Amino acid sequence: MQEWLQFLSSPNLQWVMAGAALLGLASGVVGSFVLLRKESLVGDAMAHAALPGICLGFLVFGRETLALMGGAALTGLLAVYAIRAVHSQSKIKQDAAIGIVLSVFFGFGIVLLTMITNGSYSQSSGLDEFIFGQAASLVGADVQILIASALILLILSFLFFKELKLLIFDPLFAGGIGLPIRFLNALLSSMVVLVVITGIQTVGVILMAALLITPAVTARYWTDRLGVMAVLSGLIGGLSGAVGALLSSTISGLPTGPVIVVTATAFFLISFLFAPQRGILFRMMETRKNTQLVLNDFLLDTMYEKLEKRYASGQYSALFSHRELEEQTRLPRNGLEKTIQSLQKQGLLTRKDGKYVLTGKGLAYAYDSSLLRRLQDIHLTHEAELGSWKEASANGDLRKPRDYLMNERIHSLLTAEQKLPISLAIKQTSIEYADQA
Repeated sequence: MQEWLQFLSSPNLQWVMAGAALLGLASGVVGSFVLLRKESLVGDAMAHAALPGICLGFLVFGRETLALMGGAALTGLLAVYAIRAVHSQSKIKQDAAIGIVLSVFFGFGIVLLTMITNGSYSQSSGLDEFIFGQAASLVGADVQILIASALILLILSFLFFKELKLLIFDPLFAGGIGLPIRFLNALLSSMVVLVVITGIQTVGVILMAALLITPAVTARYWTDRLGVMAVLSGLIGGLSGAVGALLSSTISGLPTGPVIVVTATAFFLISFLFAPQRGILFRMMETRKNTQLVLNDFLLDTMYEKLEKRYASGQYSALFSHRELEEQTRLPRNGLEKTIQSLQKQGLLTRKDGKYVLTGKGLAYAYDSSLLRRLQDIHLTHEAELGSWKEASANGDLRKPRDYLMNERIHSLLTAEQKLPISLAIKQTSIEYADQA
C-alpha cells in the first residue's frame, strides 16, 4: 500500500494523469455535439490535418509549443473548410470529401515530417511523437495549457448549449428564428480544433479521433438527453484519461495514448453489453421476453378458438391434450413446453388428469386477446369508416377492448363477419372445470 502511495505521489505521474483527465473531459463534452451532428469523421480529418500544421510551425518558429499548436489549428480549420467546399461545390458526398482531404493533408504532413527528420534540424528530435502521442512528456506548462483549453471548451459548451442543440437537431428552425448559423458552425468547428490541437501531444493525430468520439458513443447508450449525455461523456472521457495514464505508468515502455484509447474502448464495451434499453444483453432479453409473450398469446388464442368451435358443435370439453396442442399450434416441442410453463406460472393455464385447461383468469385473458386481434381486423377492413388502428392505439382506446362492444356499429360488424368471440357459455363451463382441478 505504501509503495502505491509513493508511486502515486510522483509529480510526473500526477501531471500526466491530470493532463489526460482534462483532455478526456473536454473531448467527451465536445464529442457529444460532434457525434449527434453526424460529423464524427470530420474530427478525424482535423486530427490528421494537424500534422502538416505542426511541421510548418516547426519550420517557421522552431519547437515552440504555441507555434506548433497554432500551425495545427490553422491546417485543421483549413481542412474543415476544404471538406465543406468539396462537398457543397460538387456531387461528391461528405464521406468521400473527408477521405480525400484527410489523405491529402496527412500525406503532406508525412512528407514534411520526413524532410525535417532527414534534414539538418538539430531540434527535430521527437517531433514524430505527435503521430502517436507522448503523454509521458507532459510537464507543468503543458497541463496549464490543457486546463485553459478545457475551461474554455466547458464555458463555451455551457453558454451556447441551447444554440448548439438547435443547430444539431433542427438547423432550419434555428436559422428561421434568427440564430447565426454560420457563427455556430464556425464555433463548433473551432471547439473541435481546440480539442484536437491540445490533445495531439497526448494521444497523437491518429488516435485523437477515438478519444473525441468513443466517450460520446459510450454515453449515448445510457441516455436520450443531450445535457446528460454531455456530462456523462465528459466523465467517461476524464476517467478514461486518468485510468489509462495510470495503467501505462505501471508497465515500462507502454505508450500512454493508445492505453487511454483502449481504456475508453473498454468503457464502451461495458455500455455496449450492459446498458439498459440499448445494451445488447438487455435487447436480447427484451427480444426473448417479447417473443415469449407472442407465443403465449398465440397459444391462448389457439385454445380459445378451438373452444369456440367445440361450443358451436355442441361439445363442452375444456381439456386439451399435449398432442392436440402440438397439432393445433405446430410449435416446436421445446417452444411449446416453455410456453405452457410460462402460462402456468402466470396462472392462466392449469393441468387436469394429464391434460391442460384454461383457468378463469386465462379464459378472460384469452377472450380479451382474441377480441383485440379481431377488432384490429375490423379496423383494417373498415378503416375509412372506423379510423386507423394506429390512431386507436395511440389514443389508448385499446386498454379495455370489451368497451368496443358498446359501439353498435363495431358490434354489428363483428357479428356479421362472425368475429365476435363467444364468452359466457364457454366461460362458465371452463371456470367450473378449472376450479375442480
